[in-house]
Amino acid sequence: MKQLKTRIEKTIVVMLMAMVTGWASSALAGGAEASPPKQPAHTLNDPTRPVYHLVSQAKRSHIADPNFAFCWKGRYHLFYIAARNLETRRRNFAHVSSKDMVHWKHHPETNFGGLSGTMFLSTEGVPTIIGKSSKKITILTPMDDQLEQWELLTTVEPTFGPGQDGAKMSEKHWDPDAWVVGDTTYVLIGSHPLSPESQPALLKTTDMKTFHFVDCFLDPDMPGVARTSDVKTNDDLSCPNFFPIGDKWMMLCISHNKGCRYYLGDWKDETFIPDFHGWMNWRKGENESKHGHGGDVFAPESLLTPDGRRVMWAWLFAQSTLRVSKNWQEVISLPRELSLPEDGVLRIKPLKELEQLRRGLKTARNISVKAGAPHRLKDISGDTMELMVTIRQGDAGRYGVKVLCDQNNGKGLDVVVEPGTKSLHVGGATAPLELKDDEEIDLRIFIDRSVVEVFANDKQAVVWQHVYESADVGVCLFSEGGAMEVSEVKGWQMRPAVVSEAQ
Repeated sequence: MKQLKTRIEKTIVVMLMAMVTGWASSALAGGAEASPPKQPAHTLNDPTRPVYHLVSQAKRSHIADPNFAFCWKGRYHLFYIAARNLETRRRNFAHVSSKDMVHWKHHPETNFGGLSGTMFLSTEGVPTIIGKSSKKITILTPMDDQLEQWELLTTVEPTFGPGQDGAKMSEKHWDPDAWVVGDTTYVLIGSHPLSPESQPALLKTTDMKTFHFVDCFLDPDMPGVARTSDVKTNDDLSCPNFFPIGDKWMMLCISHNKGCRYYLGDWKDETFIPDFHGWMNWRKGENESKHGHGGDVFAPESLLTPDGRRVMWAWLFAQSTLRVSKNWQEVISLPRELSLPEDGVLRIKPLKELEQLRRGLKTARNISVKAGAPHRLKDISGDTMELMVTIRQGDAGRYGVKVLCDQNNGKGLDVVVEPGTKSLHVGGATAPLELKDDEEIDLRIFIDRSVVEVFANDKQAVVWQHVYESADVGVCLFSEGGAMEVSEVKGWQMRPAVVSEAQ
């Protein structure tokens, strides 16, 4: 009888789990009956696996640079460098698409491989890929509207005019980008990190056959950006993505030593004139990264939505030697909306569509946190959740939120605001955070198992990976050097971004 009872209890649990999963899927699809998730068996029942970040489904799980982000015929497409095939030794691109940039359908791997590149709309109105699939920069055109099969359109061979110096345009260039102005297609080719003397080069074409060398794209560079012969300190320009934003143009790119970064400036007379340089990565992770790259936020890619939003993704490999599961390795960041209002300060906020994953709102208001006396939230906790914390600035020197903490409010990951140093700390990462004296602090904290992304006042974003025990899901508020006044805390549990053919 005891064994029968146990079997019945297990059956009930399974049935309840199936009902919850089906309900969640239907709710996400707007109430319509949704197809059951078609996830590989090895990805299921893994308590460490992020549930609403984009994670590889391959058995040889690996995610590298996001590429070729583009919206085509009502679907958002995103590609990323997949794990190398053990038989062919090729590294093709994994391909996913979505109606909302939250729920992703997985397509077959591409029929080509290579390094980073971008997708753009050609002068003929066709989505077109530019990348480096061999030793040459290549341009590919799609063979179907699903963007699954591609064929070679042309190879980019620079043509130099009288008096132009081709010495800087060497084989040490890579990571191309392209954009169209009128009937002209411009091609930017990034500079290789092992060749610091090589500058990013700008080409142009009107027929996709002859590519005329225009000049170096960015020479000289901004103050504070290292362009030296030392590959250990050189800030090369790789993974470029160039586009208009607000009344400026933005160059979104990386330094291999220091991670994701960007320039803002003017594009005039085929020349980019930057007037600001900023970072999106706040920690050099090369000592812990087996890739030898710097930082936790890497290889950005963006697209323009039909309603005019600029949305970007990045490769989060964080402390990638801390592999917590054999079923997944690294993730693509949550999609971020970028904007540049009239004050000229870049805004970075989570994608609006992520709000559809929220459920079970719980709220706490008007909390006074004394210095040195952490305040544990009674009803708000979890390891797959979104927190919104609104803090009134006061006299405290350091204050913030600890997430994924144990029953004694220990361990956990600290999210700390330091008004005196104008900084935001998340784990071991420190980023600048400029606030007005009377400005409230709005923290949005996305916890997805060990991956945590923090957004502050839409002006700053910091990522960290935190390994924790499954029982440590507490949230507490803390303050040092004075009291902290918290206007409101909102907490939602986050539904999984279920993979479904309906999406």
